[in-house]
Amino acid sequence: MSDVLSQHEIDNLLAAISSGELDADEFKHTTTEKQIKNYDFKRPSKFSKEHLRTLNIIFEHYGRLLATNLPAYLRKNVQVEVVNAEAVTYSEFTNALSNPVLLGIIDFAPLDGQIIIELADNLGYAIIDRMLGGAGYPLEKVRDFSEIEMSIIERIFNICTNLLREPWINVIEIEPRLMRIETNSQFAQIISPSEMISIITMNIKTGNVEGMMNICLPYVCLEKVIDKLNTKYWYSTMKLRDEKSYKELIEIAISKAKVPIRAILGKSTISVNDFLNMQKGDIIKLNTKVDDELVVYVGNINKFTALPGASSGVYAVKISSIIRGEE
Repeated sequence: MSDVLSQHEIDNLLAAISSGELDADEFKHTTTEKQIKNYDFKRPSKFSKEHLRTLNIIFEHYGRLLATNLPAYLRKNVQVEVVNAEAVTYSEFTNALSNPVLLGIIDFAPLDGQIIIELADNLGYAIIDRMLGGAGYPLEKVRDFSEIEMSIIERIFNICTNLLREPWINVIEIEPRLMRIETNSQFAQIISPSEMISIITMNIKTGNVEGMMNICLPYVCLEKVIDKLNTKYWYSTMKLRDEKSYKELIEIAISKAKVPIRAILGKSTISVNDFLNMQKGDIIKLNTKVDDELVVYVGNINKFTALPGASSGVYAVKISSIIRGEE
């Protein structure tokens, strides 16, 4: 919006026009002139800034999942940051790839087509070294990946693929599946070179090794849900969970957890010499009596007392009392 002129400025402008210092026709020419914007038909703008902003939000969530889950396999801290989101042609993406390269071709069902996850080769070598027991350093000289190394990389790609489900839940429920891994970009022609794609660039750092992960999302794959890729729709469809349902989910998860239970008959202390000379038929005296109740541990917590017995031909105990936390 143009600035509002004061009365003094208006008077000065009228006076200048009347005296001939300013030409009114010149103002008419400039105001009626149409602004022309160049349009490149080779690179149609199918992804708006709003689309890229929403994709950035989705993959920020994805980055947090990677940073949480990958340390369990690499036994090392992992930091993930979304660096950029941009729209380019597929040929620009493939021309920037080097060989060898790690490209995961992922079926993005129920959406049409596939997407690509590109992992920097130095990260690939570092992950392999770490999962084989090394310190997690990349190779000094780049070489092709062996079959054993590819099977290790495939495991990591499967983890990255499965983690895609949760960030997309507000847009569409997807069932991503890793189809194959290519180390040569010439065998990863999933769409026409002139097709538009969005590239999400993520910086991954594990230990002292740092590299890029690029996610290639073709427009033809996202076309069905492109209208949902806006922040207004994103926040309006976020599922709000009340405390009750969240509590129920925690209770269900805890109820399925398995914990070890031990029933202690008694304890005794003997010398190492007695232990070494122990023979069949020797008797070890315990610190409990025959009619004493046994102590039952759940994990490392003394939780029950019980009486020994048998059930269906196997040793068993019968719970006689529950030891509360305050006791």
